[in-house]
Amino acid sequence: MLDYLPKELKPQVASVMRAALRLGAEEGIAKLKQQAQWLEREYPDAAASLREGLEELFTINRLGLSPALRRALGSTNIIENPNSAARRRTGRVTRWRDGAMVKRWAAAAFLDAEKSFRRILGYRDLWMLEAVLLNDDQVAIAERAA
Repeated sequence: MLDYLPKELKPQVASVMRAALRLGAEEGIAKLKQQAQWLEREYPDAAASLREGLEELFTINRLGLSPALRRALGSTNIIENPNSAARRRTGRVTRWRDGAMVKRWAAAAFLDAEKSFRRILGYRDLWMLEAVLLNDDQVAIAERAA
């Protein structure tokens, strides 16, 4: 979304977005809708981009997790770090014999990458995420049974 804005406006809009993401879901969505409305006059593409994923931006906020865990799960670093580590370990392989070889190398690369992992922010609060997810699963099972 920021790519649609001029350089001098990017820090201001990014600051508003960061502040809105710290709010509750409804309040944050309202704040960003207001921001999109403000952008609409001069930068309609940026406003459309902001509105496009607005509801999904607050998925983690709706779970009721701790701020540290929300911060960790709100980033793609948890996914990108192991993937880049595996890429570094398999990057020089130029000839893959078959799918089984690819799986073996991928498994070995991820197991090797695991040695350098650190705990995620808010790891002590992972029980909260587990409780929310288990509750959602039970609700979904009950709805299917009904």
